[in-house]
Amino acid sequence: MDDYSLLDLFWTMLWFFLWVMWLFLLFKVITDIFRSHDLSGWGKAGWLILTLLLPYIGVLIYVIVRGKSMSRRDIKEAQERDAAFKAYVREAAGTSDATGADATRKGSHVDDLARLAELRDRGAVTEEEYQRAKTKLLA
Repeated sequence: MDDYSLLDLFWTMLWFFLWVMWLFLLFKVITDIFRSHDLSGWGKAGWLILTLLLPYIGVLIYVIVRGKSMSRRDIKEAQERDAAFKAYVREAAGTSDATGADATRKGSHVDDLARLAELRDRGAVTEEEYQRAKTKLLA
C-alpha cells in the first residue's frame, strides 16, 4: 500500500466516477427505450440488444441518434407529473371537510389565495397588501 500514491488514488476515483456516470446513462437509455411510444417492439428489442451487447458504443449511438427526442420525452413526462400533482392538490383542497363546509366555497378560497400569492410573487402587490388580503380572505 506504500506504493499507491495520491495521484493513483485520484485516477482511481476519477475512473470510478466515470464508470458510475456511465451506469446512470445506461439505465437512463434503457428506461427511455421502454418509455418511447414511437418505437415498435422490434425497434425496442434492437436498441436493447445493441446497448447490452456493445454497451459503450450502443449507448453513445443511442444518445447521438435519439438524444433530442429523449429530452422531449423527459420534459413531457415532467409536465404530465406536474399536471397530475396540481390536479391532486386541487381535488384535495376542494373536498368538503369534516364540518360539512361547502366544497365550492372552500375551493374558491384556495383559488383566491393561490391567485393572491401569484400576484405577490410577480410583484403586483406588496407584502403588506398581500397579508391584509389574506387575512380578509381567511376571516
